[in-house]
Amino acid sequence: MKLKRFLLRYYPPGIILEYEKGGALKTKSIDLLDLSPETDTEELISEIRKSEPLITASRVDQVKLLIVRLQEKLGQQDNRRFYLFKALQAHILPLTNVAFNKSGSSFITGSYDRTCKIWDTASGEELHTLEGHRNVVYAIAFNNPYGDKIATGSFDKTCRLWSAETGKCFHTFRGHTAEIVCLAFNPQSTLVATGSMDTTAKLWDVQTGEEVATLTGHSAEIISLSFNTVGDQLVTGSFDHTVSLWDVPSGRRVHTLRGHRGEISSVQFNWDCSLIITGSMDKSCRVWESASGKCMSTLAGHEDEVLDVCFDYTGQLIATASADGTARVYSAASYQCISRLEGHEGEISKICFNPQGSRVLTASADKTARLWDVQSSVCLQVLEGHTDEIFSSAFNYEGDTIITGSKDNTCRIWR
Repeated sequence: MKLKRFLLRYYPPGIILEYEKGGALKTKSIDLLDLSPETDTEELISEIRKSEPLITASRVDQVKLLIVRLQEKLGQQDNRRFYLFKALQAHILPLTNVAFNKSGSSFITGSYDRTCKIWDTASGEELHTLEGHRNVVYAIAFNNPYGDKIATGSFDKTCRLWSAETGKCFHTFRGHTAEIVCLAFNPQSTLVATGSMDTTAKLWDVQTGEEVATLTGHSAEIISLSFNTVGDQLVTGSFDHTVSLWDVPSGRRVHTLRGHRGEISSVQFNWDCSLIITGSMDKSCRVWESASGKCMSTLAGHEDEVLDVCFDYTGQLIATASADGTARVYSAASYQCISRLEGHEGEISKICFNPQGSRVLTASADKTARLWDVQSSVCLQVLEGHTDEIFSSAFNYEGDTIITGSKDNTCRIWR
């Protein structure tokens, strides 16, 4: 085995090792979830060396440098205020979704106007318009961390794969018999998963454009899906009130997670793949153990449907957004509610953490997005200016830029 290079991962903190084994390039990650600016680096390096033979004596200085850089990053104060940088008249019809590439250098918008557009974040210039779909472009994603491909899922029942650099269409994935409403790339960027109103999910080969598997078993629409960070499991949430966990290599269902008493709105894995969270129209969020399929806890408290759920990057916090106009943050370890975020005057359809896990961003039907402090529950900022509901918002990887997408046909860049 020959170590090729180190890659730094800021959130969650860790180091990715790229190494060669039998001529093939492989990756292994060293998680540093407990790293803080106060951690003793010498002690940490000796711990890492005990468990990781790839880190030889000659590599120690390199690892130390990476850890110090991570500590500096973690120690940065994030008391920044965001200002409107640009309002883009993005589409001629309402937007459906927005998404950043990993570096945050560009982002994409999907729309009812049947297109997806690629934008340069720094200038706000439109780079490409991805045309070809015959109906609403609803689900969009970059193949992060690479960022060289984009997948678009449409109400025209197809998914298309595009070059992020040239805007050229590589493949059109045909096979679903109803609208595609969710999609995701696996972490290796070798597969795209699509979820459809036809009750199935499908896996597609990025290289060949061929269908790899059809995941059947749900009895109603699949509305949300998510790969785990290894890429060997996929979770799907459906209007049939259940969540399915699938083994990706075989396409077989491993577990059916039953317990919700309403349609599923959102599903996500945590970073180390051990837990799954699910949001439901039954007003609750549930936490499940992925190995056993067992429900670990039901996070109650919302007075209306839970519309979105997410983990922070380390998997230590869970955030929920509800049609009751409030959001909540829970500890993933104790399942206790640690913050109630109150102030919006309409339902909250999207929620996400900043990469540091210290802030929460919410997008609401009240035409505003809000930035909250996780520990104190204080609303730090109201991002105002949209003239209709905001249903998509995102941070870039550094946490220093926000995009919001609205029914008013515009998206706004805040930095």
